[in-house]
Amino acid sequence: MLAYCDYIADRIKRGLEYDIRENRPYTKVGEVGPVKLDLHLTEGYFLSTRKTIHVSDLNGKMYKVTIEEENDYEN
Repeated sequence: MLAYCDYIADRIKRGLEYDIRENRPYTKVGEVGPVKLDLHLTEGYFLSTRKTIHVSDLNGKMYKVTIEEENDYEN
């Protein structure tokens, strides 16, 4: 079965960037970082389909948004 982690991460990132652009001065989002892949540290190959986006609010507090498949055994 296909996983859509890339698509979902992209939609979240674009939505937050849109909020920054279009809702000033009312947005509470400061900055949105790039979508980071779950890669092996030295070899660079994919470890999983997990994606991570680091986001800051207007006060500089950092948040981590993680998108990953839910496995059946985690329910």
